[in-house]
Amino acid sequence: MALTGDRVREMLREQPIRVGLVGTGFVARWRSQALLGDERAELVAVAGRDWQSSHEFTQDWGGVPYGHWQELVDRPDLDLILISSVNHHRGAIAQAALEQQKHVVAEYPLALISAQAQALLSLAQQQQRLLHIAHIELLGGLHQAFVDHLPHLGGVSDLRYCTINPKHPAPRRWTYSIEQFGFPFIGALSRLHRLISVLGQVESVTAQARFWPETQVEYYQACLCKAQLQFCSGVFADVIYGKGDRFLVKEHLLEARGVGGVLRLTPDEGQLDQGTHQQSIAIGSRRGLFAQDTRRVLDYLCQGRPLYLDPRSSLYSLTVAEAIRLAVERDAPVRLGYGDRLQ
Repeated sequence: MALTGDRVREMLREQPIRVGLVGTGFVARWRSQALLGDERAELVAVAGRDWQSSHEFTQDWGGVPYGHWQELVDRPDLDLILISSVNHHRGAIAQAALEQQKHVVAEYPLALISAQAQALLSLAQQQQRLLHIAHIELLGGLHQAFVDHLPHLGGVSDLRYCTINPKHPAPRRWTYSIEQFGFPFIGALSRLHRLISVLGQVESVTAQARFWPETQVEYYQACLCKAQLQFCSGVFADVIYGKGDRFLVKEHLLEARGVGGVLRLTPDEGQLDQGTHQQSIAIGSRRGLFAQDTRRVLDYLCQGRPLYLDPRSSLYSLTVAEAIRLAVERDAPVRLGYGDRLQ
């Protein structure tokens, strides 16, 4: 959503932009550090899971602590709400903030249900307020290497993207809860969005998922999800996501194959193999991505500079993630095709 020239000038008169932060985890700390380094914005209020966590956070980063996010959103003097909370709260927080005429920046996923996320985008457009969904993976060195070197393959036939994160013991925290984190490919939406942002719309998906323990509990100890995506362009992609105590070896590999060779990328290094020629690829640093995202949001609000992401692309990725969840439930392929509707 683009702001009008009059609105940009209005924001310039209102500097510094007064910011409310929902969340007190590591992402919230990176956001706060970015705000401290930019005179165009001021962290005014913080709401964590309770007043004590908020108070402890503000001792390091400033702002007024609140015991509940609704109290923070209700403050009439805030211009921008940064949402770095548990996944299943984000949709409600974003709705309340937009209804209060505030700009919103949320980590992905914006909501755990695509219909709710779409309603929030419509509300932002009605209120003429910014709704930005942060996908910092698009700003990182691995993604840039992917985009830069994919053309060397001379047309992609298939991809494999695998991220396995062992944890011993598995933590009893919200990222290991389907209710709070969402279905794994919804909570870890960036795994899909990285590919969709480059390859476009998805024609159909098949998928499998397993959780340990298999009985219904509040927190699982491990999960493994596999999805097979067929893009409308004809490209096939296997996407694998796993975490927890069932795994011993960490893996993060993005591999693309085409008539011109094979591209293999990890967060630390890459290689383009074209048969008689192998090229090593340097992967840029992952440091400072939250600061870069925050700076671009302030550039947009204060100067009208375009953002790096259209929120509709994140919402489309969420639709694909829902299709994967549905394919697991049905144990059958799910078609999307053009128009984004599940079939």
